[in-house]
Amino acid sequence: QVHLVESGGGLVQPGGSLRLSCAASGSIFSIRTMDWYRQAPGKQRELVAGTILGGKPNYADSVKGRFTISRDNAANTVYLQMNSLKPEDTAVYYCNADGTGWGLKPFDAWGQGTQVTVSS
Repeated sequence: QVHLVESGGGLVQPGGSLRLSCAASGSIFSIRTMDWYRQAPGKQRELVAGTILGGKPNYADSVKGRFTISRDNAANTVYLQMNSLKPEDTAVYYCNADGTGWGLKPFDAWGQGTQVTVSS
């Protein structure tokens, strides 16, 4: 079983910055993708930024130039640096990872979510 634990959310003023972290643990052989999603009240969950092992990161148009996703493969951790935050970035942010566990069993895991609120 694979567990994801997010941290780093909170309340920030417009224009401010936050850095989210997501650490994966458990029966992990290899992680293929590590992504950040978000869900605002009354809206569907959307992909914010994603990484794939050996590939380039991708971003939602709404966060390009403001958010940066990075990954520490040795630590099975993904980060999301969020700059120039806007009120419309307010949401619960979720980490997702998929890959292969020990015994070559595939996994697709979600974190519990961390609240990000951008408000003055």
